[in-house]
Amino acid sequence: RLRASGLSYRHLSALGHLAGQPDLSYSELARRAGVTAQSMQATVIHLEQLGAVERTTEPGRGRPSRLRVTEGGQSLLRAGSAVVADAEEDLLAGLDPDRRRRLTADLSVLFRNSLGEAPGSR
Repeated sequence: RLRASGLSYRHLSALGHLAGQPDLSYSELARRAGVTAQSMQATVIHLEQLGAVERTTEPGRGRPSRLRVTEGGQSLLRAGSAVVADAEEDLLAGLDPDRRRRLTADLSVLFRNSLGEAPGSR
């Protein structure tokens, strides 16, 4: 569903991180997403081509590029977030609120475990 707008979940995630904390660098953004800086650079280049992200510093060797979401990027983020929310609603249809909360908690534990975090650390 996201592909129709030219986005992947990685693009949407990067936009969300940048919207929440402008001026992150490629490396900081990559760490948050759990990918390499090179992979994130490709993601950000695509977002720049879409007009969703702009650099706030001049590019230069050894100098971190700081990134910011544009107004167009904010619109893409809102639209993409709505697509994901609709998809999640379709996926969770038939689960009552208590089962949804338990599922979310269980998935959070699995995610933290996949990152090597200690059980019960959050």
